[in-house]
Amino acid sequence: MNPRPTPSLLLALAAELAPRHGYNVTPLPNIRILRSETILEDVPVLYRPGAVFVLQGSKQGFLNGEVYRYDADHYLAVSLPVPFRMASQASPDQPLLAIYFDFDLHLAAEIVTTLDGQVSHDDRTPARSLVSSPMTPPIPDVLGRLLHALCTPRELAILGPGLLRELHYHVLVGPQGGALTAALRRNDKADRIVQSLTLIRERYNQGLSVPELAATAGMSVPSYHAGFKSLTGNTPIQYIKALRLHEARLMIARRKGSIAVIAAAVGYASAAQFSRDFKRHFRRNASQEAGWMREHLGELA
Repeated sequence: MNPRPTPSLLLALAAELAPRHGYNVTPLPNIRILRSETILEDVPVLYRPGAVFVLQGSKQGFLNGEVYRYDADHYLAVSLPVPFRMASQASPDQPLLAIYFDFDLHLAAEIVTTLDGQVSHDDRTPARSLVSSPMTPPIPDVLGRLLHALCTPRELAILGPGLLRELHYHVLVGPQGGALTAALRRNDKADRIVQSLTLIRERYNQGLSVPELAATAGMSVPSYHAGFKSLTGNTPIQYIKALRLHEARLMIARRKGSIAVIAAAVGYASAAQFSRDFKRHFRRNASQEAGWMREHLGELA
């Protein structure tokens, strides 16, 4: 039997799995562990759907006037990829250690469907893209068993899929799970906006217009605009621009081409306009931002 997952045990396991500064990959592709020793302020981020569990240090997310805490007592759940700003606290003596868990969206949808079949849900619960929830006892327990399995290949091969399923479940039924699952339900009123986000993700580098997106969603432009802003904290145009810039940021850090080539790849007709937008968003030019990412996040594969 594995030892009970005390905070010190969770930290020891996470530190073993994350010896390097920045993101450390694990044998499970949807689990990464971040080690950071630096205080960060007002950093633009775009998280994948999933959850972030901070074991040491703390983070705050800022979106549309709201503050989302994720620290030893709270975790951040993300139902939709939305751009927001982030700050974090860490030091060399007490580095930030955080587990980044990406949803398997098919599994998440299956769990939500099963839950809906077991109990009725309240259609009035508004869908939310970000949710900060208290760290309830089942979460550290499954995280401890998952980290232990990640350190033990034989155990991971047998127990890994079940542990991931269990972690999905506990996030989706957490204290504010209703707001999270409302964004994942296929019959929810937010579904048309969610499908629109999928379309944007597929065609972000093309000439998408708000009237076209609204028509595809079967909504009027004002209704689409209001629903989009409510769910993502961004207007459609802001969202598309941020998505393009974050995609370009990754391509630059991975050395995928010149600035002009990357600007065109993400949908910019003008490299000069791309450079202006990039510096306005990240407050550094492209080469400075690539250096910052390698310093703080490690080499991104």
